[in-house]
Amino acid sequence: MNQLILQQGASKELAHFPHILEFAHKKNSIIQLNSFSSNVTSCICLYFVLEGKFTWIIDLQEHTLYPGDFAIVLPGQSIGGQSSILNIGALFWIKISTEDNGKLLLGKWSGLTKKEKLSINQILMVNKEQHVLKLKEAHTLMHNLQAELQNEEVGFYTRANQLLDELFILISRQLIRQNNSRRDFPQTFLKLEQTLRQNLAHQWTVEEMAALIGMGTTAFTEKVKNYSGFSPLNYLINIRIAEATKLLKRNERNVTDIALNTGFYSSQHFSTTFKKLTGYTPTEFKKNNTPDHQYTS
Repeated sequence: MNQLILQQGASKELAHFPHILEFAHKKNSIIQLNSFSSNVTSCICLYFVLEGKFTWIIDLQEHTLYPGDFAIVLPGQSIGGQSSILNIGALFWIKISTEDNGKLLLGKWSGLTKKEKLSINQILMVNKEQHVLKLKEAHTLMHNLQAELQNEEVGFYTRANQLLDELFILISRQLIRQNNSRRDFPQTFLKLEQTLRQNLAHQWTVEEMAALIGMGTTAFTEKVKNYSGFSPLNYLINIRIAEATKLLKRNERNVTDIALNTGFYSSQHFSTTFKKLTGYTPTEFKKNNTPDHQYTS
């Protein structure tokens, strides 16, 4: 299905849905720098990851999301990309307005009973610090919602709102099941990333990475692809680039040192890869994002 970003007041598809402030299906082929700065939302923001790996700061907590992950941000909470970056990958998101200054999350558009709305309201508020769920079923709902908004077939208004109701029911049930439990994500995989970050200058092979968590290369490659959407080596390159952007922003080292410290063979290799993934050379990025530059007018 085609990518799109629909916005209330600007997109005819949302003319019948004043409660939908924004609906998007977006795919990034390069890292989007300075495109996802942290901000406090006044609406409900829901995100579903289709491909890739996204590191976001939600209400001052760092979360890493993979395909099948679903993020919930309630009114008054903040969200933004780590270092304001929107990573390579694909995702759906929807922003929904609330009633009574956010006290009632589901408005008059919902076909649920008043009792059901209040129950969902309570579940979301009680679990407001649980921002990320494993919710693969949301993919179908988001896909179908996009079709209803774009095609406007008979009954589309009712069906689109029914899909939103189904989405909130699904979220609420999953919150109850998952309540304060650990995400379905192997601790060994998290330890792997920590180990890689601690020694990015090492030229890691797939075999070495697999050995760190006691797996064969074939099984390891499948696991990494399932969780991140990338091959192991591309996954590693994204970690290297993410670390490099932090170092470039600090402006404490030159580009060659950063290249070698993050595992690139040379400054040229680093520059070529960095520009391919971000659209900027390291020097351009450093110039535009160092504190001296940001506070100079």
